Amino acid sequence: MVFLLVSLFVTSDSSWSASTKQEIRALREEVAEMQKDLAEIKRLLKDSTRVAAPKANVTAFKEQVMSIGSSPFKGQADATVTLVEFSDYQCPYCARNYREVMPELLKQYAENGKLKYVMRENPIPSLHRDAVQASLAALCAKEQGSYWEMHDMLFDNQQQLSTDRLKAYAAYLGLNAEQFDPCLDFKKYQQQITADIASGKKLGVRGTPGFVLGLTDPDDPDKAYMSIFIKGAQPLATFRQAIDGLLQSVEEKF
Repeated sequence: MVFLLVSLFVTSDSSWSASTKQEIRALREEVAEMQKDLAEIKRLLKDSTRVAAPKANVTAFKEQVMSIGSSPFKGQADATVTLVEFSDYQCPYCARNYREVMPELLKQYAENGKLKYVMRENPIPSLHRDAVQASLAALCAKEQGSYWEMHDMLFDNQQQLSTDRLKAYAAYLGLNAEQFDPCLDFKKYQQQITADIASGKKLGVRGTPGFVLGLTDPDDPDKAYMSIFIKGAQPLATFRQAIDGLLQSVEEKF
């Protein structure tokens, strides 16, 4: 119908009577109103099917001083911002962060000295039966300078983290089995894992992944003044906004 009316408008003749021209003007106004109605219907349909994006769960809290200690990290020790992740190797959301966020974040900030990325173990055995063993394996690999290699191996094989598999991964990475196997079997780093979990709870971590970030002490890179908490797997933009805000706060001081 709209097509016929438009065709009629295009082929209108100046010789038409006044009444005919008046009818055409009325039809034009009717078509214009129909087009507005169609546009509104489309908008309403789009809004009704759109899934609302979840709010980034980012909160500021009273600044707390955190010691990095022997926790493994990437980036420069004295990088301006310190980001600490509390993670579980069998947590699917942690794996998503590992795949989709951290590689780009490290590329954008760690490689230029702006970010130090620290890992803390936070296995949740009530949800993931092999998570503690996986964290133990990562720390045993750290003894031989291969924490991050094992870290990647664990996330890439998240559903296959039995003790036998962990030892096979260590062999694949070229680790000394005489050192790695008893380290894993006798849970050498269980106390460190317990301490990591406790440090996370102090900062408000109740699930994984959980992140805290703040400014690194320029005089003592082991210390960081944590002031932001990020809960759960969040998009890259969430981390960028938090990091950029901290970097800007440093620039404003000078």
